[in-house]
Amino acid sequence: MGSCYKWDKSVTESRLVGIVAWIIAWAFIVAGIQAPVAGETLYNGITLGDKWPPQAEKLTRQPMPVPYLESPPEVILIDVGRQLFVDDFLIEHTTLKRRYHRPQYHPDNPILKPDKPWERGDSARAAAPFSDGVFYDPKEKLFKMWYMGGYIASTCLAVSRDGIRWEKPSFDVRDGTNEVLSHRDVEPASGGRYRDSSTVWLDHEDPHPQHRYKMFVTTPIPQRWSLALRCSEDGIHWSEPVATSATRVGDRTTVHYNPFRKKWVFGLRIGQSGVGRSRAYFEHSDAIAGTKQTAKGAVLWLCADHLDPHHPDPKYNNIEPQLYNHDAVAYESLMLGLFSIWQGPPNSECARLKIQKRNEVLVGFSRDGFHWHRPDRTRFLTVNPTEGAWNWGNVQSAGGCCLVVRDKLYFYVSGQMLGDRFWDGNCNTGLAIMRRDGFASMDAGEEPGTLTTRPVRFKGKYLFVNVDNPNGQLRVEVLTKDKKPIEGLSIENCNPISRDSTIQQVIWNSGKDLSSVAGKPVRFKFRLKNGRLYSFWISPDKSGASYGYVAAGGPGFTGPRDTVGKTAYK
Repeated sequence: MGSCYKWDKSVTESRLVGIVAWIIAWAFIVAGIQAPVAGETLYNGITLGDKWPPQAEKLTRQPMPVPYLESPPEVILIDVGRQLFVDDFLIEHTTLKRRYHRPQYHPDNPILKPDKPWERGDSARAAAPFSDGVFYDPKEKLFKMWYMGGYIASTCLAVSRDGIRWEKPSFDVRDGTNEVLSHRDVEPASGGRYRDSSTVWLDHEDPHPQHRYKMFVTTPIPQRWSLALRCSEDGIHWSEPVATSATRVGDRTTVHYNPFRKKWVFGLRIGQSGVGRSRAYFEHSDAIAGTKQTAKGAVLWLCADHLDPHHPDPKYNNIEPQLYNHDAVAYESLMLGLFSIWQGPPNSECARLKIQKRNEVLVGFSRDGFHWHRPDRTRFLTVNPTEGAWNWGNVQSAGGCCLVVRDKLYFYVSGQMLGDRFWDGNCNTGLAIMRRDGFASMDAGEEPGTLTTRPVRFKGKYLFVNVDNPNGQLRVEVLTKDKKPIEGLSIENCNPISRDSTIQQVIWNSGKDLSSVAGKPVRFKFRLKNGRLYSFWISPDKSGASYGYVAAGGPGFTGPRDTVGKTAYK
């Protein structure tokens, strides 16, 4: 889906000239950057650099350095969200073994396919997010999926009560269809196609009801792609653009919101010598002003590196991977990133052979919103190159990344089949599911192991864990900053835990809670046997509410954060 045109040599050459011009223009933009002075201290104790965002002279195939892992804060603040063990940020010492996990595809995939006339155009079929967005609306108690209906032709909306069975209601935007924006509604200058990449966001923090939903969409206008922002109160009826970028943007540009810093982040699709498809970073506290300014002050940001997977087919294995797309969202105490890694073959080869290019999604994590740690390069959301598979090739993530559905995370992905029409079409939507917080676990076998945190500070009273050890045992003790056991909160006083639960309170038989050490630097020491520990967090009450962010939401949550704890499991 890298091109918005059917295969045509003259069009392709024209687009290549445009891309080269875009790269040259971008180089001048980057060279003129004057980054603001920052020094901001974040919710977790990380202090940003003197200049923010950081600047790089060029992108390379070396993995991105992550400063906060090299020099963690002296005391880590853990009041916001579940604390995940995806990296060593929280860990001072451990004998447990970290294991990364990936979601499993739902057996009924595809859960959405192009079965309506307006989704089955002359050139290709499509009913799948091209980023777009999947969110849970707590006001209507509905899952909502905005997706590409027909090949980059329109934006449609499907709804669901359970996130698995989806309906395509008939809206009053275009009678008899579930289209909420159509290429039929725009000027012919768009070439009959009004959109490429799009990001829809449910903005809980905007005080204006009519701006509750935001749609950032790349739209072709004469001579360049632009980014247009539309707003909506219900996600069905969208305004005319309230802002349009003044400069050219790449066609696969995406946007996400970083609530930890109250910034809209524009991941601008660019091309760079030596790394190919890549991303530049631009942030702004206001979505409208940010859309208008886009590349003003943007810096080079993300690309694929030498650790990313290559195409497994020997014919294409020598192709260097590229970063095709990046979606991100706040999940609990960190930013979750989904990286679509392109592995080839190039569009021209796909068109000749009528096959799909191979894009697969990998996962990454950030605690400052800019630097991404990608410790596991296992394909997270994969293709299935077997005859008839809905995801034969070109799997990509949805805007919002995932939803929290009781004790599970739901990931919605687009996948493309082989077909008898245009090679870059045949788009379907699939669902993949994994355990809540299940990205990584710290494991122990028959021989008990321990994990001791760095000094942490909090305000709450109750310790909760996400643990899977029905045939094992977990005990926890609280230590002073200099590693001395605190009376009443020792290993010996801890009631052993032997169960599989994503929200389990830790209790000491002394009757003490954590209020006596709240506000003081302490350490937690976990002793585990025969089990997996995924996360821990401090809650102000026995509901187990983490007050972290719940990605694109989910049933039971009233807003963007977990303020309800166990209630959401009902």
